Amino acid sequence: MKPFLTLFLLSLSLGAQPVAIRGARVFDGTGAPARQATVVINGGKIESVSPDTAIPPGTRIIDAAGQTLLPGIFDLHTHLSASAVSGLSGDWGKSLKAYLACGVTTVNDYATNGEMFAPMRQLLSGGLPGPHVNLAVRMSTPGGHGTEAGWGDFMTLTAATPEQAHAQAKIALSYKPDIIKVFTDGWRYNTAPNLSSMNRETLAAIVQDAHAARVKVVTHTVTLEGAKIAAAAGVDVLVHGIGDRDVDDELIALMKASGTAYVPTLAVYEFKGGAAPAARVAALLEPEVGATLRREASASPMPAERKLRWQHLMFNVKRLFDAGIPIALGTDAGMPGTYHGYSTLRELELLVQSGFTPPQALATATSVSARVLGVDGQRGTISPGMAADLVLVDGRPDERISDVMNTRRVWIGGKEFAPRELEQTIQSREMTAMATRKTAAAIDDMEDTARTQLGTLRVNATDTGVDHSAMMMLTVAREGGGHALLVSARLADREHPYVRAEFPLTQGAIRPADLSAFSGVSFEVRGEAAARLLISAYHVRGSDAFAAPFTPSATWQTVKIPFTALTLRTGAAWDPKDARTLQLELSAPPAAAAWLELDNLRFY
Repeated sequence: MKPFLTLFLLSLSLGAQPVAIRGARVFDGTGAPARQATVVINGGKIESVSPDTAIPPGTRIIDAAGQTLLPGIFDLHTHLSASAVSGLSGDWGKSLKAYLACGVTTVNDYATNGEMFAPMRQLLSGGLPGPHVNLAVRMSTPGGHGTEAGWGDFMTLTAATPEQAHAQAKIALSYKPDIIKVFTDGWRYNTAPNLSSMNRETLAAIVQDAHAARVKVVTHTVTLEGAKIAAAAGVDVLVHGIGDRDVDDELIALMKASGTAYVPTLAVYEFKGGAAPAARVAALLEPEVGATLRREASASPMPAERKLRWQHLMFNVKRLFDAGIPIALGTDAGMPGTYHGYSTLRELELLVQSGFTPPQALATATSVSARVLGVDGQRGTISPGMAADLVLVDGRPDERISDVMNTRRVWIGGKEFAPRELEQTIQSREMTAMATRKTAAAIDDMEDTARTQLGTLRVNATDTGVDHSAMMMLTVAREGGGHALLVSARLADREHPYVRAEFPLTQGAIRPADLSAFSGVSFEVRGEAAARLLISAYHVRGSDAFAAPFTPSATWQTVKIPFTALTLRTGAAWDPKDARTLQLELSAPPAAAAWLELDNLRFY
């Protein structure tokens, strides 16, 4: 039986009957001292919390003596499909399980775009083990942070004026996001030239539209002046620590006036140069990656610039907390060295290092984070009527914060998950099972201005970097009738520049497509560029893809590429049931121009 199915069936069976957690020290999430109590779970909710509650007949009893029961933990800044260390598969399902295994029951995912929401929500509601996931639409400025990864202009919508902000917010809100993340601050930590930043008027327009739709706005803001702009614009949360200077009274006043909260993400900024990862980390990684981790610490001093920034970060979170600003918990997990699940717990330790008491740190990760998200009436504390999102740990984390690492049992809506079972599925060589979708032969006849015949949105992509290649993609009239897709590009002045027109084979390219009924790909094309057909696959790690070159000419021709011609750099075998996107790549010498016209893209 597949590990995913085993876990799902186990969670169903453990959530079917009432449960009484007896003998635990209960830390309710409010910051109040822990107390001995029995907690009864029934119908997915907390039914009672009392030292002398009557346990109903037929209730499953868990003896939790010597353990502490906490509300499920929140992480308000993650990138679920990103890998914190090279070699990981980027398996979204395994990232979710890493959070559950650490007692994290709610996360915000900022590595998403609107096309991904529907299939991701279907997977989550269909039994994929994981926490509650809030999906974000991303917005930035032209040339701002979030636009340099080469993912195209749809992954991160851009605006530089209030008028454009209203237009882009309309697109963003059409997907009904749980949250909007805006990259407002272009400071690159004095390690690279600054990117562009967003002005207050443009950000305020986004906030206005989002709040009218009852959607919260969080911002990537890392400087004191950027934080003042964001708070003055009325954003709900600053989701990075301020690292260039110490905060001042003006910022505190602006944040109080706007009700702006603060998520310091200390875990991503912590200097890890000489440290060996904690023992818990390897259990949350695929075995071949865990085996590569450094086993012992080495002498590697923190650079002076990093040390100064760290001092600002540690001072600022405590100063804002003491001033009454709500401090919630987030990590930026998925970024290098910031591991999914584990880093959320590490963030709690770092808050204590900054001057928080353990109860104060635990409150940021539970009741305060729930209040910041606006779900404090549903979860975040242990009290009757709240959702039974709970974590049971060995020890007393409210007295010794490191005990929070000792996760023993986790519940989501009353369904229990065993951390060790979750870790076993993470360490499996199999990726999380995804049901494939049969695909029609016709991919795209270019008659729709934006969408393929499969109903998916065409996407542009380029090489990475601030100075990436420029690309335009639009439908144009074709001689003799109908339309073709024109891709034109000015290649970056750098090594190996390229642009790509991408055709997702399923919505958001989340589920794999089954191409086993076909033998290859055909299309009509003309152009001037070096070109390749690429097909990305679910089980292929990173951005690698199966590829086959072709040579367009200035006159129209029909190209047929059999699947047998597709090769992968690593030599892995092609699996026709594992496809995600079909891509046409154009390349040329640095700073050169390239163009391609494409029509009648289909499988044969």
